[in-house]
Amino acid sequence: MNSAISVSTLNTQIKSLLETTFINVYVEGEISNLTYHNSGHIYFSIKDENSTISCVMFKGNAKYLKFQLEVGQKITITGTITVYTPRGSYQLLCNKIEPSGQGALALAYEQLKAKLQAKGYFNPEIKKVLPKYPKKIALITSPTGAAIADMKKVATHRWPLVELVLIPTLVQGEEAKYDIIKSIKYAQTLDVDLLIVGRGGGSLEDLWAFNEELVATAIYECSKPIISAVGHEIDFLISDFVADIRAATPSNAMEIALPDINEHRIYLDNLESDLSIRFKNLVSQKQNSLDNIKSLFEQNSLKSKFNFIEEQIKLMKKNYDSYMSTILNNKQNSINLLKNAIESNHPSKKELNGYAQITLKNKIIKLEDLKEDDIIALQSPKTIVSCKVLNIKNQ
Repeated sequence: MNSAISVSTLNTQIKSLLETTFINVYVEGEISNLTYHNSGHIYFSIKDENSTISCVMFKGNAKYLKFQLEVGQKITITGTITVYTPRGSYQLLCNKIEPSGQGALALAYEQLKAKLQAKGYFNPEIKKVLPKYPKKIALITSPTGAAIADMKKVATHRWPLVELVLIPTLVQGEEAKYDIIKSIKYAQTLDVDLLIVGRGGGSLEDLWAFNEELVATAIYECSKPIISAVGHEIDFLISDFVADIRAATPSNAMEIALPDINEHRIYLDNLESDLSIRFKNLVSQKQNSLDNIKSLFEQNSLKSKFNFIEEQIKLMKKNYDSYMSTILNNKQNSINLLKNAIESNHPSKKELNGYAQITLKNKIIKLEDLKEDDIIALQSPKTIVSCKVLNIKNQ
């Protein structure tokens, strides 16, 4: 008769058998009864239409899990079977978990993107405006990568006035996310106008640090404007959505951040020409205004008034002289006429024509006033004749 064994012994034997037989299993199922423990361990079950098995992923492996486990999610697990002897229960110890039909990184990306969008990390209203003419830019990238060389080249060509401050940063690997966060926080203490966070191209795994929630939060909470410039044109990272501006490449980040000095030179030349023309027109307008004011002033000045009065006086004098000359001429003509009349009627003139002056009682008298028997005197300049009127005959 066989002797009985203890429950512990049985469970230990089962544990040894299962753990040595199912060393590496690869199983697919749907998640249920999911619990994220405070310790960092993850407890859940996977099931299909007919069966369920308990699963655990300890903290050491869970920290490498790129996506968030969700109830109802279909996953593929790589792990081993282990037995918990105190309860006699077995479970699947998960070493690696992948989403079924989809890569873990791709799923993690979509999950984090949806989560941060719901939290408002991507809202356009909170995006900070980039400075138009940044004086100093912090570059958070690898000091040995191609990105830094490209950005310096573009900056020198585009806007050589800018000062670039390189903050050497890990941009790849498990520790990269912590170094990026540290660099962002350090850059905020510097006197910079703008931050550019980025690196050159690579695989999704190489770029993954820029898809980490901690990095996204650091960008979101940054007090200074940030441009995310990671990878190539086709690469879209979580940092691109959270940052104030996404650049297709690091070189493109510099093109976005800096004005084009050649365009400004052309603009300044045009501005100089425009200002010169406007200044000339303005000077011409002001000169015309001054000339008009001067003309009005001269017209209303004392000198102008005196000149006007002087001209009026000269005109009056001229008119007066002309008037007096006319009067004098008229008077002279009258005098001449009178003189001629006097001369023509002078007795000496009349004597020559057989005329003599008739006087009666020493008074000049007309011939018509004489009466018969009047004693008259006929007088010429040289001769006086006494006569008696004998007869008067009227015709």
